[in-house]
Amino acid sequence: MSEINLLSPRLANQIAAGEVVERPASVIKEVLENSLDAGANQLDVEIEGGGVKLMRVRDNGLGIGKDDLSLALARHATSKIEDLDDLEAVATLGFRGEALASISSVSRLELTSCHHKAEHAWMVKAEGRDMQAQVVPAAHPVGTTVEVRDLFFNTPARRKFLRKEATEYGRVEDVLKRLALSRFGVGFSLKNNGRVIHSWRPATTQAEQERRVAQICGPAFMGSTVHIDIERAGLRLWGWVALPTFSRSQADLQHFFVNGRAIKDKLVTHAVRQAYQDVLYHGRHPAYVLYLEVDPSSVDVNVHPTKHEVRFRDGRLVHDFIFSSLHKALADVRPEASTAPTTAAATGLSGTGLSSSNNNGVPHAADILQQAPTQSALDLSANAGVNMGAHGVSSADFTASLTSNFNNNGSNNDANNSGASAGGERRGYAPKPGNIDAAMPVSEQIAAYAHLTQGGAPSHSAQNLAQVAASDSAVPPLGFAIAQLKGIYILAENANGMIIVDTHAAHERITYESMKKQCAASGIQSQPLLVPQSIAVSEKEANYADENIELFTRLGFELQRAGPESLVIKQVPVMLNRADVEVLLRDVLSDLIEFGMSERIQHKMNEILGTMACHGSVRANRKLTIPEMNALLRDMEATERSGQCNHGRPTWTQLSLNELDGLFMRGQ
Repeated sequence: MSEINLLSPRLANQIAAGEVVERPASVIKEVLENSLDAGANQLDVEIEGGGVKLMRVRDNGLGIGKDDLSLALARHATSKIEDLDDLEAVATLGFRGEALASISSVSRLELTSCHHKAEHAWMVKAEGRDMQAQVVPAAHPVGTTVEVRDLFFNTPARRKFLRKEATEYGRVEDVLKRLALSRFGVGFSLKNNGRVIHSWRPATTQAEQERRVAQICGPAFMGSTVHIDIERAGLRLWGWVALPTFSRSQADLQHFFVNGRAIKDKLVTHAVRQAYQDVLYHGRHPAYVLYLEVDPSSVDVNVHPTKHEVRFRDGRLVHDFIFSSLHKALADVRPEASTAPTTAAATGLSGTGLSSSNNNGVPHAADILQQAPTQSALDLSANAGVNMGAHGVSSADFTASLTSNFNNNGSNNDANNSGASAGGERRGYAPKPGNIDAAMPVSEQIAAYAHLTQGGAPSHSAQNLAQVAASDSAVPPLGFAIAQLKGIYILAENANGMIIVDTHAAHERITYESMKKQCAASGIQSQPLLVPQSIAVSEKEANYADENIELFTRLGFELQRAGPESLVIKQVPVMLNRADVEVLLRDVLSDLIEFGMSERIQHKMNEILGTMACHGSVRANRKLTIPEMNALLRDMEATERSGQCNHGRPTWTQLSLNELDGLFMRGQ
């Protein structure tokens, strides 16, 4: 007797249903995707009992002919593909030919359709068992209606795994929202238990698209986004990315579409997080609605039965394109481009302020170290002896001084900590220009400051400050400083109202970006190890190290393979001489295997620069003059990512006149 049996069609359908039909939301997704593939531009969804009792989807697509109706419920029957070449370049959402057969095997299904070239409509029924489908005449306009009742009525064990009605409805709603985001040219409606919940009209213009995104993702998201549209190397990335200040505690507002298909891909997620690396608060998640358009032949969608995952033919190219596009878009966001800056309260981040201790009374880490390389228009550094570039320091000396100051952070002498210098001036306090009187009008102070800096260390826009101040119409985005509050915040006035700036956070970002640029210009300085370090790795990791030896050389490492499962580190970057190089190297190899690239070494260096920038930035209770505050504002306007400090906290916020009037109930 044979031990291998051929499964019956009914049992095969039940197995397929276990992969495709998990819950009502799965049914809605499969049916709606079929409707979109049929060219529908209006989709109406109606559910009852969370979708378990009834699901009805009506579209105005091309419809199905009488001869194809019964075949539509058969397994592996599809109009999307015919041969292997079609599968390798599939451009439709569906292509497996399993959805309707799987749904009909676990429910009571009715499919009514009128082909666009036919005069009459026809209906086919199936009730969860292996039976000959019977086609009967019906009344229906051009298009198709799929009605699914009593889901899992013949598989009670699977029905027990369903959640409460409200939970299942929420999952159906999420599916509809994702599809509504993926196809702006299609209208959608959702009715739950006889009540209309959503009705979205087709959106053709960008304004209409943004309105739909705001309706689905919330107006707060839309008011804190940057629109991007970048095309390069046969790839196009467009959509909306939220500013770092609109970060989330969970990854619940991340929508990514590849050729109109909603996906969740590790490579894409990694590239997006890398782009937010410098500006995202610890433990927070970015929010975005992004669309990637690629050649269908360069992406494999036949990876998972639910089609949520894809595989790119050139994953590294896609990763680099997404990362570089978002990184540039976020870097270009400056005060002049910010139309609706958000406050810390709106983002869910509490303002920490500047103080000498945290909530537990422990001294703030920023107040412990006082080494401070900085290159700003405004010299607010706490240690002017490590100024970069302005005093003729060579690139090698600059890198060495960075490392020396960071690694010897506990060796500051009493003179440094006490704030007294040899010249009798308090260390870290720039001398006040003698011919600028704090009682002078702001415009005159700015003009005087511009005159003073024309021959010295110029500000990014110091030469134009006098002209700007003299013009009533040319008010800078961050306005002009009017006061300092508690030695922590700068209050400024611009055309829209009042600007509040966190002095330390803003100066920290300016210093950090300056340090990164000068490090990049000087190159990565390396030093040989007195005793080479041997580490044991897997053979696969050793092979990847061999294949990427040039990459490690550019990053300042000298590696040598000592055996099938052994590597020797002979040289490391100067800035990482105190880091755990073995752990870092293993993480880099892991990234290379998983994503084909790694930014861990650069991020580790940036962490050190960020720490030094934090320690070297202006402290709380540091009294600034009006010209100094204005210089800081102008630097912010010229600095990339100046909306957030190195830790992701916002550096400034805007209070409009209407908001201020509301605080005092003016006009009410």
